[in-house]
Amino acid sequence: MGLFSKDIKTMDDLFLHTLQDVYYAEQQIEKALPKMIEKATARELVAGFEKHLQETRGQITRLEEVFAAYDQNATGVNCPAIDGIIKEANHIAADIADKHVLDAALLASAQAVEHYEITRYGTLIAWAKELGYDHLVKPLELNLAEEIKTDKALSTLAERKLNKRAA
Repeated sequence: MGLFSKDIKTMDDLFLHTLQDVYYAEQQIEKALPKMIEKATARELVAGFEKHLQETRGQITRLEEVFAAYDQNATGVNCPAIDGIIKEANHIAADIADKHVLDAALLASAQAVEHYEITRYGTLIAWAKELGYDHLVKPLELNLAEEIKTDKALSTLAERKLNKRAA
């Protein structure tokens, strides 16, 4: 079967599969963020995770709008990549006793998630344009912009505070 499902034969099939992939990923992230909020100790990190949880819920809604505009049901497909990132984050966080190191680890895990999402949204936008689905581009661009902003905020928090505290 290879890397992708045998049902992927056209660029449209690939676009839909990737849309379903990121929809599943966002749903898993929505489930994982409350656990990360619970484990985080730095108030700035907790606030950042809480903000991103609200954004994630909005991103899921936008994806549902994209599915509707694409005349498809909003369904996800298993995404081993996001499952692996979240599993690794849970595994690492369980093994860290020092709260400052734990915050740095949680932040790094959140950035791994952000980078995955950024690649998916960037790809979907490029493919939507190529396929002539211009009406799908705006909500995908809004999601991408939020992911990039979150990633930058996490980088700033890591570089200015959390990594120094952990070191």
